[in-house]
Amino acid sequence: MRFHIASAFYVLVFAPFYGFTADQYALLLVLIAMVLAAEILNTSIEQLCDFVADRYDRRIKAIKNAAAGVVLVIALAAFAVGIIFYLKIKVIKRIIVFFICNPILLLLFVLSLVFFVIFVWKGPVGIKACILRIFKRKKL
Repeated sequence: MRFHIASAFYVLVFAPFYGFTADQYALLLVLIAMVLAAEILNTSIEQLCDFVADRYDRRIKAIKNAAAGVVLVIALAAFAVGIIFYLKIKVIKRIIVFFICNPILLLLFVLSLVFFVIFVWKGPVGIKACILRIFKRKKL
């Protein structure tokens, strides 16, 4: 889920460079919503299965795999649309030049990358725990 949130952020951040039509924006938003909804549904199904089955059951495994498969199919479709929409070399060059000419925005972009790498890797709970450990050390 965290990876998909970070991906959605960058899809929306870079969209203005491409001059998409209203229909293309609508498709992007629908695909983002579908991926996030599928992730939420998958998590719910997995937690329900874990609650219902206290030991291994091949039927539960099949249910979990099917739910994960739904996420995979929707995410692959979104990825394919992303490739079709975003893999335009002229626009990518224009984005690079834009950031080279705007060092403050480049810095913000790099900081956002660092934030999202930590967010995807650690998650909100892990970030909070790291921050609390840092403050705890400073108090000692």
